[in-house]
Amino acid sequence: MDDGTGQGQERLRFTVLGPVRAWRGETALAAGSPQQRALLAALLLRGGRTATAAELVDALWGDEPPHAALAAVRTYASRFRKALGPDADALVSESGGYAIRSTDSRPLDLDHDHAEQYAAEAEKARTAGDLGRARELLDRALDLWDGEPLAGLPGPYAETQRTRLNEWRLSLMETLLELDLELGSHAEAVSELTALTAAHPLRERLRELLMLALYRSGRQAEALAVYTDTRKLLDDELGVDPCASLSELQQRILRADSDLDAPPVVSEGRDASGRASVRPQQLPATVADFTGRAAFVAELGDQLATAEGSVMAVSALTGIGGVGKTTLAVHVAHAAREHFPDGQLYVDLQGAGHTPSEPEAVLGAFLRSLGIPDSSIPDGLAERSALYRSTLAGRRILALLDNARDAAQVRPLLPGTEGCAALITSRARMIDLAGAHLIDLDVMSPEEALALFTRIVGEERVNSERQAAMAVVGACGFLPLAIRIAASRLAARRTWTVSILARKLADERRRLDELRAGDLAVKATFELGYGQLEPQQARAFRLLGLADGPDISLAAAAAMLDLDTDDTEELLESLVDTSLLESAAPGRYRYHDLVRLYARDCAERDEQPPSEREAALSRLLDFYVATASQVYALERPGDRLIHHMETPDYPGLTFTDRTTALEWLFSEAGCLLACARRSSGPTTLRRAADLLLLTKDLAESGADALRYEQTNIVLLAAAREAGDQHAEARFHLSLTYVRTLSGRLDEADENAKSAMLLGLATEDPFASSYAPNDRGIIANAQRRHDDAEAYLRQALFAFRDDGNRQSEASALCNLSRVHLDTGRVASAIQLAEEGIGIYRELGAKRRLANGMYALALAYTQAMRLDEAVGQLNDALAIFRDSRQRFWEGMTYFRLAEVDLAAGRPALAANHAEQALTALRGIGGDSWRATVLTTLGRALHELGHTGRARVCWQEALATFERLGSPEANVVQALLSPAAVV
Repeated sequence: MDDGTGQGQERLRFTVLGPVRAWRGETALAAGSPQQRALLAALLLRGGRTATAAELVDALWGDEPPHAALAAVRTYASRFRKALGPDADALVSESGGYAIRSTDSRPLDLDHDHAEQYAAEAEKARTAGDLGRARELLDRALDLWDGEPLAGLPGPYAETQRTRLNEWRLSLMETLLELDLELGSHAEAVSELTALTAAHPLRERLRELLMLALYRSGRQAEALAVYTDTRKLLDDELGVDPCASLSELQQRILRADSDLDAPPVVSEGRDASGRASVRPQQLPATVADFTGRAAFVAELGDQLATAEGSVMAVSALTGIGGVGKTTLAVHVAHAAREHFPDGQLYVDLQGAGHTPSEPEAVLGAFLRSLGIPDSSIPDGLAERSALYRSTLAGRRILALLDNARDAAQVRPLLPGTEGCAALITSRARMIDLAGAHLIDLDVMSPEEALALFTRIVGEERVNSERQAAMAVVGACGFLPLAIRIAASRLAARRTWTVSILARKLADERRRLDELRAGDLAVKATFELGYGQLEPQQARAFRLLGLADGPDISLAAAAAMLDLDTDDTEELLESLVDTSLLESAAPGRYRYHDLVRLYARDCAERDEQPPSEREAALSRLLDFYVATASQVYALERPGDRLIHHMETPDYPGLTFTDRTTALEWLFSEAGCLLACARRSSGPTTLRRAADLLLLTKDLAESGADALRYEQTNIVLLAAAREAGDQHAEARFHLSLTYVRTLSGRLDEADENAKSAMLLGLATEDPFASSYAPNDRGIIANAQRRHDDAEAYLRQALFAFRDDGNRQSEASALCNLSRVHLDTGRVASAIQLAEEGIGIYRELGAKRRLANGMYALALAYTQAMRLDEAVGQLNDALAIFRDSRQRFWEGMTYFRLAEVDLAAGRPALAANHAEQALTALRGIGGDSWRATVLTTLGRALHELGHTGRARVCWQEALATFERLGSPEANVVQALLSPAAVV
């Protein structure tokens, strides 16, 4: 009877994939002694089937049960029934045995059953080709394991089941790693495979997966070393050779078999048959050199084929001028003629011109071509449209309506009866054309573009200058019209080489003028669309074209146009509908490269007064500076940079949390760096310098580090030329930061030295305090410890004078490193703890992680290893959350060092592999070699001597190339007499 609490309806939950436990809802139940839990496990793993008393005795004690074994089984059952309380009837007694069963009123959950269900669903998803879903399901299954299955349970049954469950888990992990390789995550899989092969050295499938993951990660030598280690291990331990598949993989790696790469996904079209075409044959001739567009040809062909014996098919093909809409539509229409045996109609509706065709006149021409005499063609649009549809009734006709202005122009021209179809091309997206199949035609792929260029120019000329040919089609923005013009010019000039044409097109100022041949001109094509714009649309089109970067956000566009976001969105969406602008994603817009050049030409020609161009770019820069200031303030509370920069005139976005702020920073990286790079004028240089300091997290993320550095280099040169020492000092600071992260310490120190001198000369408190801090970090890394301490003390006093608490904490943590490297471990711990205290006081979560990192290093040297691991794990979570790949990688490396010191080589190898993955492309060669040295030590301790030597050999080559003293250490490790 329910007591009103609903307790009787709460679910019973049990776990066996770890310690055996029981719950009713969220309340833990007493599972009893190990033997009682062994009885419970034996019942749970029978899936509701009854176990006899004899079977249970055998499960708990095997061949040597105690004298009172049967009584003990009954006692255990009685105790557990009492623990179940109101759900005692879940334990069923029948036929002298017991079972645990669920009922409709009392559901029962077992983690083992859920894992089986997830694994089965994952197999189905994998078979269906949904690899991402399969991986997600396997992850869920593996998450159900909580340590060793049936942990601590006695008896032969528990031992057998423990072995089975461990084997099952390992099999699921192998499948998960196979999926990782199929999904392209080979680099990430290496670390886990390294750890698993260390734990299960005789499992050849794991070795095979590790070899493949290493090979796909560009680590062929290590992959082959895995095979060598495996062959030696199997021979020593079992006296056997590696299995056939492992040996075959070694041979395929040796010959760099291209089939080891993931196979491409192939999409298939569908064919259809029909009768021969008759009657009106108005389609223009298809071009002989039609190239590419296979997917669109198949999609449109399938759509047109549906008109046969069904409702009318309407397809509307949209894209910018010159993208090849008409060429594609004519090609598809010719291919689909067999589905329309009663004829094909064609008209150029002149929609891009100033005088588009009137539907009434077009209908008159169509009716005449369908055999209607002039005397029978009525006046008026409605009457002609009605007669047109009546004439087409029962016939199968395709109407190709080319170059339509809008949906209103084409509606009266649609056949409207089953068996007929209309294929429409337009620069305007016909979202208001009911029932139409809409296709946005983009530019060609690079391969398609090169193929078209080659077909026009000839293989002999192109094959000898393939790189120049790719430069030509790239300069054409992969736009078919531009490629055709460029190729036709080259084909007509036998004395030109492809390289000459590439050089002509490389000049952006002349590119549109070069893309002209006869009556074909890219600029003229764009002019038709621009001429139809309303004044506000035309202004937006011109000004937004001035912005560099891959695209532009709605908020940034609103800043450039000095409008609110609602009005800006309305304008930009109208430009998207005319195909002069593309919607890259919700709230983001972009130009085709040639359209952008045309927009800039229009801005220079039409924007009045001319100063509005610079004003728009200035507002954009202000928007980025103001928004980046918000991100910086959230990431570095207490830092004084924002107090030492000019307040931007135009506002930016505001954020309420770090996650949203960082998401904006990293998604806008390309755009804001492009904006900064363009801001090299005397009125914008200082704001550009501030923007780069505000966004220096981009230098730590890896993906944007190179662009960040290149932007600084360009602007530093501009600052020198302008004689702006204030801006010059700040560009030097940014360069110091990025070059320190990449391990180029001599270059970084030169930048920091210049920043310090210029900061003092211009009395810039920010540069004057940050530069000595940077010099101290560099000096310590170069083992110039006295210099390091002097610089850091200078920085510490400067930060305190400026009230820069966040940077004061940074200087304290940096001093901790100096003390640690000079043997003052106790004071190193004290300094790091003092810095962490300030970070916590300020709520500076991001910088707190750096303090934890410094404290962990000191704990490691003090052999307080558990505390060091705790600090590093806490720091790692913050670095991941902040997308700081460099520091994430460094933290993995430090964890590997602690693991080695604590005698955990398998875990050390895992962490070192994760460090290599995180530091890929950032951190510099020196750090990579250092991590490889540690990885080699861990592998050597695990008995993977072949892989260890490969790691050390790569590290040695790097250190010798860099002239690093660490080369001597690695050389000693490679010595036959070395003791690791």
